[in-house]
Amino acid sequence: MIIVHHLNNSRSQRVLWALEELGLPYQVVRYERDPATQLAPPALKTVHPLGKSPVIEDDGLVLAESGAIIEYLVRTYGEGRLAPAPGDRAAQARYLHWMHFAEGSAMLPLLLHLYTSRLGEAAAPLQPRIASETANHLGYMNAELAQGPWFMGDQFTAADIQMSFPIEAAMMMPGTGQHFAHLAAFVTRIQTRPAYRAAVKKGGPYRYDRG
Repeated sequence: MIIVHHLNNSRSQRVLWALEELGLPYQVVRYERDPATQLAPPALKTVHPLGKSPVIEDDGLVLAESGAIIEYLVRTYGEGRLAPAPGDRAAQARYLHWMHFAEGSAMLPLLLHLYTSRLGEAAAPLQPRIASETANHLGYMNAELAQGPWFMGDQFTAADIQMSFPIEAAMMMPGTGQHFAHLAAFVTRIQTRPAYRAAVKKGGPYRYDRG
């Protein structure tokens, strides 16, 4: 059985969701952040050298990084689900773009916004650039979702699972939902999916601005 080393308020929530969408059996090993530092506990370093979550174990294989884990699950167990048809080169390219965009581009300005917001006036010189980059990335995602309900148009895929974390994190910023209506509608759609709700139930309370 697949074991998920799950840290509260983290990207590992996406892994639970992917497993629920695929209907795979799994076991959750829970870890809690330090309430003062919000860091993962040292126990996670016994699972993977980085000491971060998510990490899965599957028949002796240990794998970290949410994007890599979700791609592995879809390729190994998906049987054609949650991914475009293998022979459709354009769709495959689009799918890979969004799978990697989530952490490769979308998260950086959001993390900078989160961390610098804790610095007060000391971060003032950085704020205009961060705000500009954040708006640029959110506008790009919003425009894509104006073309269809999912990042692959009418087809729900693992790319939507992977993209959920940066979009949900963005929704924590005041005014995001009003300025980027298609992102807000996307969050409503994913949060009503039975598999999403089952994952949150198993993973526990989920704060999108902590992972």
